[in-house]
Amino acid sequence: MKIKDLVKSTGFEVVNEGDFDREVSGVYCCDLLSWVMGRAPADSAWLTVMGNMNAVAVSVLADISVIVFAENSAVDPTAIAKAAEQGVSLLKTNKPAFEAGLLINELLS
Repeated sequence: MKIKDLVKSTGFEVVNEGDFDREVSGVYCCDLLSWVMGRAPADSAWLTVMGNMNAVAVSVLADISVIVFAENSAVDPTAIAKAAEQGVSLLKTNKPAFEAGLLINELLS
């Protein structure tokens, strides 16, 4: 599923539009950045509440398709600027990470 289709199907808020034609092939939920960096599958939708610039850097290193900020968590303006610079797609939802992850997983199945 492409990110643009994910947005249409979920209604998640777009914080930064990166490559919306990029494929999403899985879901990963975690807030520990070092853990995500070493374990998140490439091309996944990463659900987190960590809205800082380091999260954007980790997503690039781990080759993650899109970051979804759960529970309406705040996203730092410097993180948004860095995401725009790096072409990283950022989405936001008021759902808890688990619920948002389930929704994405159902759409991918």
